[in-house]
Amino acid sequence: MVVDRHPDRLRLAESIGAIAVDDSKVDPVQAVLDETMGLGADNGCECVGYQAHEPDGRERANLTMNRLVASVRFTGRIGNVGVFVPQDPGAGDELAKQGKLAFDYGLFWFKGQHIGSGQAPVKKYNRQLRDLIAAGKAEPSFIVSHELPLDRAPEAYEHFDKRDDGWTKVVLHPAMSGAGA
Repeated sequence: MVVDRHPDRLRLAESIGAIAVDDSKVDPVQAVLDETMGLGADNGCECVGYQAHEPDGRERANLTMNRLVASVRFTGRIGNVGVFVPQDPGAGDELAKQGKLAFDYGLFWFKGQHIGSGQAPVKKYNRQLRDLIAAGKAEPSFIVSHELPLDRAPEAYEHFDKRDDGWTKVVLHPAMSGAGA
């Protein structure tokens, strides 16, 4: 299951067999519980970080972490690869400004869940992933929506940052000419 609220990203998730859950339309915790006969997902991964926000745009740094605690089964595992920072002076609440969040630790402890956290260990897996791609066993290119010349980077970042429909992942090519791209 993939929880998001952007139709283009939900379509991509469905294209690889995931169950798309639009959290602007349904309660994602209830949707996961409904899909799992009330047991919860075996595992869950937080991939948003401090930019997590309600559909109305209000930032809530603890939103996805607490939703995972509620929707992952007893003794399940939660991965946290989203970005959390030691300080965020522009955050919407006082805890987030200090790099902290109101985490539902009581329920987490009660359910006997485990968390793994940190930045992705890219160097540990990059050669193995490269080899899978070269052998045709993995095809991550389906997520690329645009390939543009480097001189169009500002435009690409603007569309991606605004979450414009269809701008899922951009590959910039330094050698590509700006004309006709």
